[in-house]
Amino acid sequence: MKTQNLDQWIEERIKPEEITKYMTGENDFIPQEEIFRQLIVNKEPDKSRLRDILAKSLEIKSLEPDETAALIHVQDPELLEEMKAAAFKVKKKVYDNRIVTFAPLYLGNECVNNCLYCGFRKDNALMKRRILSMEEIKKEIEVLAGKIGHKRLIVVYGEHPDMDVDYMVASIKAIYDVKMPARHGIGNIRRVNVNAPPLSVEELKRLHATGIGTYQVFQETYHRPTYEKLHPKGTIKGDYRWRLYVMHRALEAGIDDVGIGALFGLYDWRYEVMSLVYHGWELEKKFGIGPHTVSFPRLEPAYNTPYTTHSRYRVSDEEFKKIILVIRLALPYTGMIITARESAPMRREAISLGITQTDASTQIGVGSYAGRADGGQEGDKQQFFLGDTRSLEEVIGEFTEMGYITSFCTAGYRCGRTGKCIMDLLRSGTEGKFCKLNAVLTFREWVDDFTQNGIKESAEKVIQREIAEIKEQMPRIYPKFIAAYERIKNGERDLYF
Repeated sequence: MKTQNLDQWIEERIKPEEITKYMTGENDFIPQEEIFRQLIVNKEPDKSRLRDILAKSLEIKSLEPDETAALIHVQDPELLEEMKAAAFKVKKKVYDNRIVTFAPLYLGNECVNNCLYCGFRKDNALMKRRILSMEEIKKEIEVLAGKIGHKRLIVVYGEHPDMDVDYMVASIKAIYDVKMPARHGIGNIRRVNVNAPPLSVEELKRLHATGIGTYQVFQETYHRPTYEKLHPKGTIKGDYRWRLYVMHRALEAGIDDVGIGALFGLYDWRYEVMSLVYHGWELEKKFGIGPHTVSFPRLEPAYNTPYTTHSRYRVSDEEFKKIILVIRLALPYTGMIITARESAPMRREAISLGITQTDASTQIGVGSYAGRADGGQEGDKQQFFLGDTRSLEEVIGEFTEMGYITSFCTAGYRCGRTGKCIMDLLRSGTEGKFCKLNAVLTFREWVDDFTQNGIKESAEKVIQREIAEIKEQMPRIYPKFIAAYERIKNGERDLYF
């Protein structure tokens, strides 16, 4: 344990030179006054301009901030329907007919920060604190990979010396090492994405070397006065810029798939959406790579955390749907994640608005996958309360009834289709074709190895429809694809294009 050096550890975390090196002058890339101005001057956009904006998004071109502001202000029901139709077409063009699933895995709830809205804040004396050992992590993976059938995780770390980069590296290795017998093959995690505190460039290089997928850090709120109010001075998270420039450091360190997001409900959602677009533009301008994913969690109640139920900026369901639409159109290449914070009906509706990834069979209590078979929630062990605790099979069953195929593909990471490469492939619509092939192969695996409760018939319909589309749309590659598909049916695993 390293907690005896806690004060020194906190003091040494922030490296000012790894902030200023990315700045131009004294200002950040989030221009607060300009955002307010754009939101005011674009309040009443005319229909012809809005339709031009939608046409640009359909070409998979990133929207300018003023174009984003115009979409934010759309109220006309006819135009909202046109936005929905355009968002669906963009998603279909870039990501085809698939939804990627994953599971979150919280490895601990110790934290040195004191964020007013977080159940894990250090002053929450009612929280039962715990950090998983390597053996406990393996037991979690035995359930996630061996019983449920997940292939990718988002692993969540707190900011604490006992969960430092050494712990991160060891835990990721422990996750990748677990191999469990399945019905016809093995169950294992093929890609670990990481949600972690901001790290230094050298620490990020070490994280990259473990073979992670996406590195995810949310700014929480981009509105600096609100950020400073909610994150007390003297804590690591109290430094707005250390967090704001973490994706610059990650890209410099070689992690070329990064995920950004805001916690909607801390400040005006319109400002946060504009800021996410500015963040995307900044990364494209500096590194040629926009965010691989954007997340937009809503503020949810947390155990012994009154702020979560008293925020004046809580986001309604209609506003939330508008957020999804605008981000899908403004950053048309990006993956979009909706999580089990939301209810099942909301997640169902959000899929058609542009969502490409979601979690399932979610438990966020530390150690809950192996330790709580009933799937119930334990407020004093988790960061917030969930809105959807359905099993992976229930979620997949709903997707098949809606006509979507669930993808467990991780091929892009292992084939080098990351960073600028995948950005170019996404914009051209090419990546969606690879994903279609790999979605069918990985879904075939999961259906054969893990289905339990009678969704096989609807799953088979989706698979056969996708195969027919591949044969029609990609006749040259079809023979190789169908050969790989037959090998999967015969028991081989982890084949991909």
